[in-house]
Amino acid sequence: METPAPLAQLLQAVEAGDLTAARTAAAALQRAGAHTSQLAAEVLHELRQPLLGVKAYAQLLAEDGAAPGPLRLLLSQVERMEQIVSDFIRLSSERPASQQRLSLAAPIWAAAKHFSINPDSSRISLEVEAPEDITIQGNARLIEQLTLNLLNNARDAMSGRGRVKVVLTTEGASPALYVADWGPGIPEELRARIFEPYVTANKRGTGLGLSVCQRIAREHHARLELAPPSVLRDVPPPATVFRVLFPATDAPPAQKQRLLVVDDEIIIRMVFRDLMGKECEVIEAASAEEALDLLHQAPVDLIVTDKNLPGMSGLELAQQARRLHAGSRVILMTGYPSLVTTQQALELGVVDYLLKPFDDIREVRGLLRSTLARKPPPAPLETDPAMRRVDVLEDNPAAAAQITHALTLVGLEARILTTTELAALAPPAGVVVSWDFSPAYGRKALELGKALAQGAPFVVLAEHLTMETALESLRAGAAACLPKLMSDATALSRELNRAFKREAP
Repeated sequence: METPAPLAQLLQAVEAGDLTAARTAAAALQRAGAHTSQLAAEVLHELRQPLLGVKAYAQLLAEDGAAPGPLRLLLSQVERMEQIVSDFIRLSSERPASQQRLSLAAPIWAAAKHFSINPDSSRISLEVEAPEDITIQGNARLIEQLTLNLLNNARDAMSGRGRVKVVLTTEGASPALYVADWGPGIPEELRARIFEPYVTANKRGTGLGLSVCQRIAREHHARLELAPPSVLRDVPPPATVFRVLFPATDAPPAQKQRLLVVDDEIIIRMVFRDLMGKECEVIEAASAEEALDLLHQAPVDLIVTDKNLPGMSGLELAQQARRLHAGSRVILMTGYPSLVTTQQALELGVVDYLLKPFDDIREVRGLLRSTLARKPPPAPLETDPAMRRVDVLEDNPAAAAQITHALTLVGLEARILTTTELAALAPPAGVVVSWDFSPAYGRKALELGKALAQGAPFVVLAEHLTMETALESLRAGAAACLPKLMSDATALSRELNRAFKREAP
């Protein structure tokens, strides 16, 4: 095999005793390695798209009554390929993942569930002991991947039926995760090298799973190692035990976030309780009035409310909640979406919209998780009452003229911006951004308008106002989403004045 050029240059420089040339060649070799790793990561990332298509159509064939045996095998192989791709990408990544205080039980149970639905795992008896009061500073997704890799490694080590056990406990002040199996064990000659890439005793494996686990453990300042079989005191003892020992922590358990679910249908409240009960404290109310009584007692981190409630509506509840606690975040549920409702939700600062019936409960969970994970937005900046400037992102001359006239009617001055090259000025009284802004269309226009507003209200104008534009504007935090072609400038000025909450001149 031909020696790569940077390596050959390095060897020649070393042999010649040329230190300067050796340093130059070493730097070139390092750059080449980094480029190769990045290219591999990008190629593997692109592989996920065709895998997703294969998986989706296999699931559709299952719904159409195709033979379940071959389909289960196909799906298990696709999932195996997905895991290999994830492992390669993780090994090639140099960027550490974000971390926060979390209960170790949640990602461990998530990994156990993912493991159990794999058809290959049907022959495995899985036992999990994971109390919820053990916390670390870490990344839940990576801990889930670490646990799943250890579970898959244990399963693949056994050719027939077998037993795997997961135990989360503490050793002194240090959280400890054990994954044990009653398989054939690891050959003595491999035990010292088991965490090296491509080293495996399993013919099916790539030898990457334990390397990825080791890397994830190091990112968490934890120690991954083989533990003695006697550590779990099972009879008979397991053949192999992996232990992940996390750093000692004296921090108190993280306080659960509080989710208030308001719906007069008990089954809906039960769904949310079961969906989020392990991750946060779920509080229930059957009416807006009952919810307000609870909010008077203490604030919550997120409110999910039905729009159509007996008595006070969900929109009225959102309004009252923000009066009680200015930072209240509300997600509105409805089975009858409309532009009018979405406009009202925008004015009340609702952060998102859930349509009933839910198409995919996992998407609902993802929305709740992401909303709870985001910090509540800071209180809007108090702009100088004398400030009259409104920045207008609009590249259509006719529309820009109409907006300028409408703003003049309420004593405001338009600064028309037709490019994304924005001059930094004091925070404006507000921003008007066109959804159809050519230099940054749609969501990009929303991001630009929000950044330009610097905490002041921003209004979205759309040439064709649809549910999509209204919902995207709501999720971006806009004060209003209005049709660009209103009846006249007076009607537009009235709506803009309302959105910017200015006194009439």
